Amino acid sequence: MADVSGSSERYRQGMATRRSVLGDAHVDRASGLATGFDQPFQEMITEGAWGTVWSRPGWSKRERSMVTIALLAALGHDEEVAMHVRATANTGASRDDICEALLHVAVYAGVPAANRAFKLAKQVFEEMDAGQGVGEKHE
Repeated sequence: MADVSGSSERYRQGMATRRSVLGDAHVDRASGLATGFDQPFQEMITEGAWGTVWSRPGWSKRERSMVTIALLAALGHDEEVAMHVRATANTGASRDDICEALLHVAVYAGVPAANRAFKLAKQVFEEMDAGQGVGEKHE
């Protein structure tokens, strides 16, 4: 795990939120793989995405999870879709919630994007049902 003792409060909040959503194993792996080249990127997403957006009041982690999955699916970011579907074990978004989000993707971003995301989500759910934990695959 990266040393956060000298980090900003937003970074510390982001790391706490990131861990609560993605799980310690995933965050520890991502942090452990960071190099001098991509460490600034890791810090930026921890502060920006997790410390600013995901930590805001008003929406629950469940709601943020559904919106995030829909956006990632619409943009065709398969690995991120899979990672965030796994994270629903921590966010409280149900499989029905994910289905509804992906139906919106079909209408507003296109059937091919939703079709691909449904396929990915089904694969992830099969892995989860087989006992693989959150964050065991992908970055």
